[in-house]
Amino acid sequence: MSRIGRLPITVPAGVTVKVDGETVSVNGPKGTLTMTVPPKTEVILSEGQVTLKAADSSLLGVARAIVANEIIGVTAGWKKVLELAGTGYRAAVSGKQLQLALGFSHPVNIDAPVGIDFEAKDNKITVYGADKAQVGQIAAKIRGLRPADPYKLKGFRYENEVIIKKAGKAAKAGGIAGGVK
Repeated sequence: MSRIGRLPITVPAGVTVKVDGETVSVNGPKGTLTMTVPPKTEVILSEGQVTLKAADSSLLGVARAIVANEIIGVTAGWKKVLELAGTGYRAAVSGKQLQLALGFSHPVNIDAPVGIDFEAKDNKITVYGADKAQVGQIAAKIRGLRPADPYKLKGFRYENEVIIKKAGKAAKAGGIAGGVK
């Protein structure tokens, strides 16, 4: 049986958890999130705690982690920070839209889905939201527009991501570009 799946989840004050069959709904100050637990999984509510039990424990730990992430999301929220490096690369927020200048012939505009907010300051873009999966998906979509280049270190990278700079062809040949010394 899953060790993580057996742990109870503490429900903080101001958060309500409702169970309707296989659907779990979590409501808090940052919004409402719902999920469907795997079949044959029982969600037990008792005195400020949520416990999950299942006949087949193969997905019990995952289901428990998702419910716990929903509770954290509706109380504190989730965020991902992306850093944008490169000459001429800019990011700005206009209303619910993220406007990016990434060296393309046109500006790139990303509309924020419901429940997601953007903040751009000093070429750092922060994606906020209550749903951890949605925040990660939007951050990955933004990063995919111009991933960090390992040769020049230009583009998007996550806040604490380490990108090892690669040497170019000239450095490998031992001379300057073109092989002429």
